[in-house]
Amino acid sequence: MVSNSKDLFAIDKKYLWHPYTKLSTIQSLPLPIIERASGLYMYDVEGYRYLDAISSWWSSNLGHCHPELMGALKKQADLLEHSIIGNLSHPTVIHLSKELCHLFNNSERHVMYASDGASAIEAALKMSIQYWHNVGRPKRHKFATLTGDYHGDTLGTISVGYVESFHKPFKNALVPSFQAMTPFCRKCPLGKEESTCSVECFRSMEEIVTTHQEELAAVIVEPLCQGASGMRIYSPKYLVKLQEVCKTYGILLIIDEIAMGFGRTGKMFAHEHAHIDPDIVCVGKGLSGGTLPISATIAKNEIFETFTDIPEDNTFYHGHTFAGNPIASAVALKVLEIYKRDNIVQQAEELGQLLKQEIDQFEGLPSVDNTRCLGMIGAVELKPGTARFGNKSVTRADAVRTTLLKKGVFMRPLGNVFYLMLPLVVTKEVLVESVKTFYSVVEEIG
Repeated sequence: MVSNSKDLFAIDKKYLWHPYTKLSTIQSLPLPIIERASGLYMYDVEGYRYLDAISSWWSSNLGHCHPELMGALKKQADLLEHSIIGNLSHPTVIHLSKELCHLFNNSERHVMYASDGASAIEAALKMSIQYWHNVGRPKRHKFATLTGDYHGDTLGTISVGYVESFHKPFKNALVPSFQAMTPFCRKCPLGKEESTCSVECFRSMEEIVTTHQEELAAVIVEPLCQGASGMRIYSPKYLVKLQEVCKTYGILLIIDEIAMGFGRTGKMFAHEHAHIDPDIVCVGKGLSGGTLPISATIAKNEIFETFTDIPEDNTFYHGHTFAGNPIASAVALKVLEIYKRDNIVQQAEELGQLLKQEIDQFEGLPSVDNTRCLGMIGAVELKPGTARFGNKSVTRADAVRTTLLKKGVFMRPLGNVFYLMLPLVVTKEVLVESVKTFYSVVEEIG
């Protein structure tokens, strides 16, 4: 098997379709070909080391190849590698379901499993629609969300999470949803300051819910931070108001914790900052510490209990081949054990305060538009512009990204927004050093 980088890259270019990757990027320069990883770092076939500053798409919260996770994986693989959970069950998925439900103050819930975040959202949407069918209100089949929310890339999830720069070609194939104003505090759409804000931006959502209450199945949102739209952070007060209006009109509230869950915001789940109790919560990514594909849709029992088959068959005919896979479930169980034992969430909260101190320093740079932080999310938005890179002119963001890679820091901007989402087990020293490197590059590129 080929192992040198030149030949591997040639094969890569010929056969591999990279997700969310511009073709010009692949054609213009070789991509790092990662051969192994350990802790905070990834190593390519040439032996170069890269700090995984985005936790491999926001999932590797405990770092790479955590020995206890690898141990759980190997142990389970020798016992039972796969079993469907349709008319069957197995110990690891049973125990995992209990542990997940007990992460909530109200643990009276049931868990539906899938392999990826988009599939967990699809399940939540279908659950919501069928729930209203089950209780005799089939006209409630539409959804409201926030403009710029991202919930996945299937046609169903794009319908409630449309991002123009990603999804424009599919617009005509979508089922329209109601899009409320984005509550982006750093660039308030209503020009409010924090000291004068009364969450006036919520009026947009309130009007949608009030006007369309008879046809809405649920409201679905990314809690406190719109990730893929550029780390747009908003106040917990918005979620408080959202739950209140959903309760007033009896509409289900779906919270998408796939990116923000498992300590990323300094709480186990982002919605905990608002002290709300969602009807359905979707999780993924960090659930297995980024080790294996697994996601879950966690619904209150009031919803689950309507899916009876007596006297009428209201069974939820929905599922995936690898839902609740034993190996993925065993790793997820070990993740939750480590979180509890090592106080990972509390550590993330404390590290988040340090991250904010470091990120705030960027505010003085002339090429920086603004900064924003939430827990272990630190975002720096650059002003649009170009920069000299070698003998050619490129966007400022591309120049910064490529220079960082050469310095051994892997970051992946969202347009002009760079973000740090380091593993939650990062040391204070590495955190400070990584921000220092980032700062020096932004300052250098200008």
